[in-house]
Amino acid sequence: MKVAIIQLGYAEGADESVEERSERVAGLVARHAPGHDLVVLPELWSAGGFASTEWEGRSQDLSGGDVDLPPALVPVARAARGRGAVVHTGSVVERTDQPGPEGRHLWNTSVVLDPDGRVCARYRKVHRFGFGGGEPKLMEAGPDLVVTDLPAPADGLRTGLSTCYDLRFPELYRAQLDLGAGLFLIPAAWPMARVEHWRLLLRARALEDQCFVIACNTAGTHAGVEMGGRSAVVDPWGTVLGEAGTGEEVLSVEIDTTEVARAREKFPVLADRRL
Repeated sequence: MKVAIIQLGYAEGADESVEERSERVAGLVARHAPGHDLVVLPELWSAGGFASTEWEGRSQDLSGGDVDLPPALVPVARAARGRGAVVHTGSVVERTDQPGPEGRHLWNTSVVLDPDGRVCARYRKVHRFGFGGGEPKLMEAGPDLVVTDLPAPADGLRTGLSTCYDLRFPELYRAQLDLGAGLFLIPAAWPMARVEHWRLLLRARALEDQCFVIACNTAGTHAGVEMGGRSAVVDPWGTVLGEAGTGEEVLSVEIDTTEVARAREKFPVLADRRL
């Protein structure tokens, strides 16, 4: 399976509207999807990962239209059609008419598109970052684990969906493992100040669960916060197969999906779990 990770870069306050950014991202998808089975975008690229004061105004309704796509993703879906790849569109700030359990109307929601540009999976971020501010103050927590079978051509491994701060909670990935996951897909807006945590945790999640990790971070600056980049693909042995730098770039990596079964057979550590 060949993967293209689009590590998008932008500066908050730069002369680029959400609509312009969506069209730019669509162009990147159109350019890099051919020849790849899976394309991955970062977290909250349309709204700004740390631009919490802008989230309400940049929120997206996922319940309208024929294919339940928010406006920011319509150009991306259009670009994906006929390109032959599954596209993980990162995440958007979703707005719902009905509030969640905590009375909020916003969610950090990931959307995956099939090669025809149709929604094939969604995930609402479970762990909200901010220690009482930011996401916990403004957004609902997602209630569900999501493990899905990606459609062809990116099929072969059941895939667990998570987002950014989720990475710090190993129990989420253990639960996805128990649901059959062999691959973790993780879009993020992870800051440069803690980028070494990001790099370490990606390898840890892959190694401890004997799964592939495909993680797409952001470059540039969000609301004055420098982003860390370093998007990566890690194999079930914890080996980094490819890693981006800190600026905008597209990382292309080919993985052998049979390596999950091979690693678990050669080193059957998961069979010795007691708890």
